[in-house]
Amino acid sequence: MRLQVSCEDRLGLTRELLARLEEHCIDLRGIELDVAGFIYLNFPELDFSRLQQLMPEIRRIQGVLDVKTVAWMPSEREHHEVAALLKALPDLVFAIDAKGRINHVNEAVLNILRLGLKDVLGLQVGSFLRGFAFLAWLDGGATQSETCKLSFAGEEYLADILPVSIPEGTSQECLAGALVVLKSARRVGHHFSLLHGYDDSRFDLFTAQSEAMRSLLHQARRLAMQDLPLLIAGETGTGKEMLARACHKGSLRAGGPFMTLNCAALPDEVAEHELFGSAPGAFGPAWPGKRGLLEQANGGSFLLDEVAEMSPLLQSKLLRVLEDGRFHRVGQEQEVRVDVRILCTTRQSLAERVRQGRFREDLYFRLSALQLELPPLRRRQADIAPMTRQLVSRICDELQRSLPRLGRSLLEFVAQYPWPGNARQLKNALYQALTLLDGDELRPEDLRLPLLEQEEPISDQWFDGSLPEAAKRFEQLMLSRLYPLYPSSRQLAKRLGISHTAVANKLRDYGIGRSPDASQDD
Repeated sequence: MRLQVSCEDRLGLTRELLARLEEHCIDLRGIELDVAGFIYLNFPELDFSRLQQLMPEIRRIQGVLDVKTVAWMPSEREHHEVAALLKALPDLVFAIDAKGRINHVNEAVLNILRLGLKDVLGLQVGSFLRGFAFLAWLDGGATQSETCKLSFAGEEYLADILPVSIPEGTSQECLAGALVVLKSARRVGHHFSLLHGYDDSRFDLFTAQSEAMRSLLHQARRLAMQDLPLLIAGETGTGKEMLARACHKGSLRAGGPFMTLNCAALPDEVAEHELFGSAPGAFGPAWPGKRGLLEQANGGSFLLDEVAEMSPLLQSKLLRVLEDGRFHRVGQEQEVRVDVRILCTTRQSLAERVRQGRFREDLYFRLSALQLELPPLRRRQADIAPMTRQLVSRICDELQRSLPRLGRSLLEFVAQYPWPGNARQLKNALYQALTLLDGDELRPEDLRLPLLEQEEPISDQWFDGSLPEAAKRFEQLMLSRLYPLYPSSRQLAKRLGISHTAVANKLRDYGIGRSPDASQDD
């Protein structure tokens, strides 16, 4: 339990306050004084009756203005604020005492050392950080901060070394230790690149009127800024590579290269050569050698397209790259080290491939550190009409033809069609239709698309009631399925082999589509 006592500045007030706690046999755990006129007390929880007795007694002490319970002591709040900051910082932080001994490090340090905090406490910071004389600097008074290059765990860092001093009296300070903050040379370079090359406008190329797509792009913008591997899943034609390129341009690596390899398109030998490169002479004395795609992507991003199709051989080799950034060129013993961010796309479930024994589980967990899933077009109905308008405009510019009129029937049709090939299928269908279009209006029948039959599972509803009632339910279902593909009573009548009037009446009775009068205009 914690109390906040607001009071005047009176000699002896704190002693009287502690005497009240002693009278009630309360074990004081902590006390803090605030120059703003507050005294904070920390003691074990009291039951309500004891607290009711204590609070009035404290208020009757001369100089006490008020007393109330609070959730934390000021030092507790500051401790948790600092802990949260250290946890969120990507930089490495060491706190040392005046003798150069470690009294705290953040999680980023422990993750690299693969040790627990208790394993490093009390050790000399010089046993981990090379390139600076910490003890000489501390013994000399350490009144000025220093910036230098240090080596830690085999990597080079830019270090800010900041003295921590505690005031003594009005004019003197006592050196208590220092904070050492390490920034990797790569990260500093990436921040510099960010100022010159960062660009998240690629995300604006996606049509995002639907909630599903707005949520996806919100996540993508945030994950793009991270440096862990990113797995982008989605059906064929949803725009996975387009999203990967947008994430690259919206990252700290925007100024670096973007390379890609289709894992399903090449046999093992060719894919290994393309991915890792080859040494001079690897394929005969005249072979000059070749830098692989991974090496060409150094400092940027590397996309593994359809990673689920990767062979077991390449999976094991890729795992090594993800572990330490090292690999061997074909025909070369010397290791090559690269700094790349791995992006992957897949239209298959990697988790299912792992269960089938066709994909390495350890590789799956590394590649799926960050994940995005592009929704299919059928789950983005609000996007289909604006996407159609944008695509028609772009295609007409490419074909150098005038924009046709897009009628209501066309927009209703494209919004209802299931689009198994997603945005790519929509684009291709529009491209062909506009290439062959002679008139000034684009209509549903101009789109050459397969009629997708959807099998309706048998359920108890078909056996409820009489035969005429079941027949009406089936008739309504059939008309509702066919109308989006034949969005006028005349087209639908021709498809069903019945009269236009009969179809119009049935559409009206079942409330499907537009009114019969509007349908007759088509």
